[in-house]
Amino acid sequence: MAFEVEGKLHRMFPTEQKTASFQAREFVLEIPDGNYPQLVKFQAVQERCALLDNFNEGDRIKVSFDLRGREWNGKYLTNLNAWRIEAAGAASESAGSSPANTNFPTDPFPNYADNPPPPANMDDLPF
Repeated sequence: MAFEVEGKLHRMFPTEQKTASFQAREFVLEIPDGNYPQLVKFQAVQERCALLDNFNEGDRIKVSFDLRGREWNGKYLTNLNAWRIEAAGAASESAGSSPANTNFPTDPFPNYADNPPPPANMDDLPF
């Protein structure tokens, strides 16, 4: 299964040589989610470890990834396996939209003053 998500590159870790023929690099993406942004860890493996070399912490990026899961010693592990990393909003910015559209929401709460008033004859008392 392939998924995509955009966010701010929160943390990048160095590439680790796990075995003689396998390397992995982890990174954390800050994803807006209402008042509490989510810090989600991803993993890039093998030649994809170098995809992060073009970015710095704080950059907005778009990550394409697969969901991977397995059992190990009675525990279930989940990995978000990144296979493409690119600058977020590159296509929309070149089309003329402002970079402000890619920022986190400043006020995630709805403005209740915009709601229509209730009907005048509405009696909502339960007794």
